Amino acid sequence: MDIKQEALPVVFLVGPTAVGKSLVAIPVAKALGTEILTADSTQVYRGMNIGTDKPRLEERDGVPHRLIDLVAPDEPFNAGLYRRAALGEIARLHAEGRVPMVVGGTGLYVRALAYGLWEGPPADWGLRRELLEEEAAHGEGHLWRKLQPVDPALAGVLHARDRNKIVRALEVVIRTGVPLSEWHRRHQFNERPFRSIMIGLTMDRAALYRRIDTRVLREIEDGLLEETRELLARGYDETLGSMKALGYRQMTGYVKGRYEWDEAVRRLQRDTRHFAKRQLTWFRSDPSVHWLTIEEDESVEQIAKRVMEHLETCGIVDRAQVA
Repeated sequence: MDIKQEALPVVFLVGPTAVGKSLVAIPVAKALGTEILTADSTQVYRGMNIGTDKPRLEERDGVPHRLIDLVAPDEPFNAGLYRRAALGEIARLHAEGRVPMVVGGTGLYVRALAYGLWEGPPADWGLRRELLEEEAAHGEGHLWRKLQPVDPALAGVLHARDRNKIVRALEVVIRTGVPLSEWHRRHQFNERPFRSIMIGLTMDRAALYRRIDTRVLREIEDGLLEETRELLARGYDETLGSMKALGYRQMTGYVKGRYEWDEAVRRLQRDTRHFAKRQLTWFRSDPSVHWLTIEEDESVEQIAKRVMEHLETCGIVDRAQVA
């Protein structure tokens, strides 16, 4: 498909988990003649496929997917590393005259890529160890409760188990005396390395929750428990940030005997619903996102056509190319 060449943008397709972003992105990317750049903080890990809902090769329909399988589960990775890798892919596609398509639900990755990133002070590993020891001594959730009075804005959008982000937020306020949320406000994320076209997919909450519950059962049927056991057997400890991701955390709890099977499934469905709600809150804070509310029975092809119609209104494709 011919793309209008002036000031090539980047198309972002965002939204909550299980809304269908990955499936919709494939026909859109094929129509644009481009590649998909994944914005998912869990799909970067090799060997973590079922729990991260990584598209299988046969599902990708020949569309290259970049920025997945970048590191091992015990290797460090963050938004800054993601941004550098993604900018390289975008520069390559722009040089080829193609419009990159970024797809995913990790809001921080999307924001860092589209609007810039406040890097902040370098990691203080000694301080981080002290904070982690403090958490171990006082129990899970202690650091989140400690963050609340010093950075209530950030604590309000972080899950109490999101220890990596909580530790970083405490590190910043201790090192600089200024809350991380305030640094973000001052930075204002005003970098614009390219024109961004933000498209969000959403749907009725009850319908989305039904999809989430169904997806959890599908992942279990596909072998999520077995994948988790294999990762643990390979030495990837449950304290790793990667192993605290949705799916692996709940399956590990079952493997370790902390609760029964039915409770593990219930927790995974519940926690995934809560995660989707936080994703929606994050993306809805961006006024540039054009939202498409999709119906539960709407086909992938129908949704993809609606995405293309919006790209036409943005001047990316011509009307004749939308059909």
